[in-house]
Order: sequence, then structure tokens, then C-alpha cells
Amino acid sequence: MQVDNNRVVSFHYLLRDDEGNELGHSGEVPVTYLHGHGNLVPGLETGLLGHEDGERLEFSVPPEQGYGAHQNLPSQRVPIKRLLGGKRPQPGEVVAYQADDGTRQATVIKVGKFNVDVDPNHPLAGQTLHFEVEILEVREATAEELAHGHAHGPGGHQH
Repeated sequence: MQVDNNRVVSFHYLLRDDEGNELGHSGEVPVTYLHGHGNLVPGLETGLLGHEDGERLEFSVPPEQGYGAHQNLPSQRVPIKRLLGGKRPQPGEVVAYQADDGTRQATVIKVGKFNVDVDPNHPLAGQTLHFEVEILEVREATAEELAHGHAHGPGGHQH
């Protein structure tokens, strides 16, 4: 079955930068998403469209289809207690923190006693993303998945 809108897709990926350095991977558990509902960066979703389960492919995603261009934004101050992971970060480290509109990732610029100053750009902003992908399964979405706008895990509703 081909990847298309309103289908659930499971895949493994390896992500590299322009120099071939590994930026991320799916690990042991594949990524599963509902195609066409904005659950992936746009360029990754576009790169998967029309391919079938069992296919292996490689493609690149420019910044404007990934995490956007790196913008010259003022730093933001985040209370250390909002950082996820429970350890004190170092400058240059990528951290996840709880913002008013959900979880965000940012790069630490400066660490203080109670706060950290972060670059609000996504850590991968401005980078071309090079993907190696193996599509494991493509299936029709359930009515519940379509209603919720995302894929559910095996055996039911998982977020």
C-alpha cells in the first residue's frame, strides 16, 4: 500500500547533517504517524508520499521544509524548574522545556542560578536534513484516528 493522506505509516529513520554527522534516529521503536495531518516536518512527509511499505529511500529536506531558517531572535529566559530531564544543562546543550503552548527544544546560551537563557530557534533550524528511511507498514487509518488527527498505537489509543 502506498503512503497517502489519511493512511497510517510506520517507519524507521536516520537523520544526518550536511557533513554526514548523525542528528537523530528512530531507535528500536518505529515512528508511526497519520499522513497528511501535519504530524511531521513538511519535507519529511512530502518525501514519503507515494512510497510503499518495504521501501528504503534517501532524500534531503531544505530548511524551509524542515525547521525553518535560523532567525536572529532575542534569547529567552526559562526557569530551570521548567526544563525536562532533571539535570543542570551546560551552554551549547540542547534542552527540552515546558512552554505555555507545549514542549519546546532550544539551545542553552547561558546558565544562571535559577534560569537559563536559550536561543528560541529550533536546534535544527537553518539546516538541510538528510534522511535515510525504511517504510515498515502503510495501512488505512481507523475512524477514531481520523477523528483525532493522529495515529494510535497497537491495541488502542496511545499518545
